[in-house]
Amino acid sequence: MIDINSEKKIAVLIDAENAQYSVLDYVLKELSKHGHILVKKAYGDWSSDCLKNWKQQLNELAINPIQQFAYTQGKNSSDAAMIIDAMDLLYSNKFDAFALVSSDSDFTKLASRLKESEIYVFGVGEKKTPIAFRNACDDFMYTEVIRERYTAKDDVDIVVTDKVKRSVSKEIRNKLRMDTKLVNILRGAVSEYTDEDGWSFLGQCGGLIKRQYPDFSSKNYGFNTLSQLVEATELFDIERRSTGTGALHIYIKDQRK
Repeated sequence: MIDINSEKKIAVLIDAENAQYSVLDYVLKELSKHGHILVKKAYGDWSSDCLKNWKQQLNELAINPIQQFAYTQGKNSSDAAMIIDAMDLLYSNKFDAFALVSSDSDFTKLASRLKESEIYVFGVGEKKTPIAFRNACDDFMYTEVIRERYTAKDDVDIVVTDKVKRSVSKEIRNKLRMDTKLVNILRGAVSEYTDEDGWSFLGQCGGLIKRQYPDFSSKNYGFNTLSQLVEATELFDIERRSTGTGALHIYIKDQRK
């Protein structure tokens, strides 16, 4: 039996007018990895033809549809209802995290307000989502990446071993190296935690990267873990050290050092 109190208690709020019903199943599966989903609500004008295809997904996934009629044609009236509900849920003090499923920048302020109350905020939206909303979240997930991961026919993991370099094609390695933003993000984080011998603990680097770039994920580049991504670039030396308890900590060093 799941111990709810040992996991994040998550409220999932979906802006149906700025989200895709076809990806909801995958989104909920991904969020479930981070905790226990207690509330699932979707907001929209369900009398609109634009949302007529949502019914089956809402029923199958047990998502509670919240009706909000459009007061003015062409205006999204569900935003306010979703924000008001979010604040009511916040003040109930029952939740550790909120997931805001939308590609609309109008929820930037809501995400910031939730974080001010020490609530962890997941954002879920398309890659077109304005950067302000992405950065207002603690963790922003792209629906395109989530869809690709759950619908891939050949889901083959790259094993973190000395064989990784041979597993990754030269084309992929060069593509990663040519991504200036990615390289700068990795090297910048490594430089912050470099010890006197030039080594940095990858766990600390990953934490810093996520705080600086909430939409960063190794999965965006086709890798399940940060260590796999780092190793694939072949820009860093990698060392695995035993902690004495059987666990391994990964340390990396910029090869330019």
